[in-house]
Amino acid sequence: MNHTPAVTELVICADDYAMTPEISAGIIALAEQGRISATSAMTLSPHWPVWARQVRSLQTRIDVGLHLDWTSDFALRQGFGRPLGKLMVQSLLGAMDKTQVRAQIQSQLDLFESHAGSAPDHIDGHQHVQQFPVLREALIEVLLERYPAHARPWLRVSHVVCPPWALKARIINGMGAQALRGLAQQHGLPHSEHLSGIYDFSGDAKRYHRHLQQWLRQRTAGTVLMCHPAQGLNVQAPFPQARVQEQQVLGDPELAHWLHQHAVRIVRGRTLFGTNPSQTA
Repeated sequence: MNHTPAVTELVICADDYAMTPEISAGIIALAEQGRISATSAMTLSPHWPVWARQVRSLQTRIDVGLHLDWTSDFALRQGFGRPLGKLMVQSLLGAMDKTQVRAQIQSQLDLFESHAGSAPDHIDGHQHVQQFPVLREALIEVLLERYPAHARPWLRVSHVVCPPWALKARIINGMGAQALRGLAQQHGLPHSEHLSGIYDFSGDAKRYHRHLQQWLRQRTAGTVLMCHPAQGLNVQAPFPQARVQEQQVLGDPELAHWLHQHAVRIVRGRTLFGTNPSQTA
């Protein structure tokens, strides 16, 4: 007897919105095609005010969230940012002033709300900083104080479930995935369970297509599949060629067939995990 597999709901989130115009345009194109269900914005970018207006019309179709940033060139230029390795060490040692961390989180949320016109649907982090020690505790405190219980953004827990990048996955997980999930559960905050989309950004579009097929086959409930598309090359962004290749694969007309083949449906995180602050802010 043939058994049709149960459909697994999956959030596909395009990171780094507003980092460059090419990235932002690519994300908007994929959202309009129904290929993604969320995007995360870098509000420290000088491009954010312009592209925030562009994304407003999509907020009824996809989740638009804050890509909390401590490690980009934008953060470094503002003086509080740190290179990733230094931030990891300082956060693990607790060598960060939580008051200052809270103030910066508030500032990035202010920038989001002032230009997007709403609270973020979700919060994740550039290079997964949202779950680093000190940052995660400060983030939880800010969310509990800033938003009412019925309107809190869902949190992306970067608990990686996808081989073959075992070492990279262990590092990401070890920086606080379980701890962030525990804090979210303790305080009743909506959150994802797992993260996929991890690879080393090498290879061509065919290789990314193979990765995508693997991630879809996993079909793990409560997963966010992150991606980094762009509609053109811009060397100001890390791994620019990989971004163009991701755009090509995610924009392929065959994506609907692949989703059906693997019994996957793309949904918004606020549908899968909980609240909808963009309509209550």
